[in-house]
Amino acid sequence: MLNHYTKFLLLSALLCLTLSSHAVDPTNIYPKVKLDTSMGTIVVELDRVKAPITVDNFLTYVVKGEYNNTIFHRIIDDFIVQGGGYDHKFEAKKTGKAIFNESGNGLRNEMGTIAMAKENRPHTANRQFFFNLVDNSSLDPGRNWGYAVFGNIVHGEEVLKAIAKVPTDFNDTLGWNDVPIKPVTIIKATLLPADDNNY
Repeated sequence: MLNHYTKFLLLSALLCLTLSSHAVDPTNIYPKVKLDTSMGTIVVELDRVKAPITVDNFLTYVVKGEYNNTIFHRIIDDFIVQGGGYDHKFEAKKTGKAIFNESGNGLRNEMGTIAMAKENRPHTANRQFFFNLVDNSSLDPGRNWGYAVFGNIVHGEEVLKAIAKVPTDFNDTLGWNDVPIKPVTIIKATLLPADDNNY
């Protein structure tokens, strides 16, 4: 029987193989991803050194086009903007296996960072992510597991601030509050070449 650590090592190796088959440079430890949204472009720089499992998981969804035409389904001003899990019909997108929670990596849920969403149980993150709109220290690990930060915005912070101001309401389909009345779409997510700084 494999222990949890061995399983996560095997999962990480599998993710690396998946990424290499999609022309991802495994030596690029700070890859950048461009999110073309219906309100502008956001570019995030990911930290593969401190969050290797989380970054490789996120990049797997990116290179497969899984974030294309998804929405930011949860927007709470002065807190977070969350997305990556639903389409315009509020239908859940397919998910891969849940990943190990890397919230103890030293990265904090500070303004402008990107982190993985999860359920109450620690190792339940898969494809949904969120941006921190303020310093959310309550989401960092303490007595319990926190939410794993794996990068930060390097371009388009003003776009995120604009998204944060979008009107929201209760949504009957999803059954919760803070859902944008008018959809905010991730039109396309693109892994940028290592030397591309033209956003």
